[in-house]
Amino acid sequence: MPTERELRELMAELGRRLYDRGLIGAREGNLSARIDPHRVLCTPASVSKGHLTPEDMVVIDAKSRWVSGGQKTSEVPMHLACYESREEIGGIVHAHPPVSTGFSVAGESIPMGVMTEVDLLLGPVALVPYASPGTDDLPNSMKPFLPNHNCFLLAHHGAVTLGTDLFEAYDRMEALERCARSIFTARCLGRVNQIPDTVARHLLEVEATSGQ
Repeated sequence: MPTERELRELMAELGRRLYDRGLIGAREGNLSARIDPHRVLCTPASVSKGHLTPEDMVVIDAKSRWVSGGQKTSEVPMHLACYESREEIGGIVHAHPPVSTGFSVAGESIPMGVMTEVDLLLGPVALVPYASPGTDDLPNSMKPFLPNHNCFLLAHHGAVTLGTDLFEAYDRMEALERCARSIFTARCLGRVNQIPDTVARHLLEVEATSGQ
């Protein structure tokens, strides 16, 4: 398990990657990671996540109480609801990837069965009904989907990805946006073809046995 210092450094690095890849802008988005069963590290509120240092991060406890650092993000309840729902979750990324968010504004999720990356890395992508950011309504709207999903499109808001660690959550966010762009491009070209069911089942079987 990484040390708190290592998590701080990784969080600053991944914030820069999200910003550089256009998955967040201005002061958008937030990241978090479990330090231990009782504490969570998260990015601070009201600052660009593309320009953070390890010392900027905030520590909160499992009850959302401030422990150290700057101002905690208003999205803390959403992050804690995810951690509470599944013990294996070690990292969370919330971003506003443009094309994926466009799907959420249109009331659509990312379909399964058209790209191997969706089926293998992301799994089913939940479309979460709209809830006001920074309120308890948002984690409450996600709770029905949390047991069986790692990727969420928040209607009219953005996206959330979960991982066993922070890097896996980041990878899923990056993959989510790339898949959304590919599917959008296919629609512009006039056709989205499905992967044959037999091929899709074989891919999932290989993934299950390989552990990759």
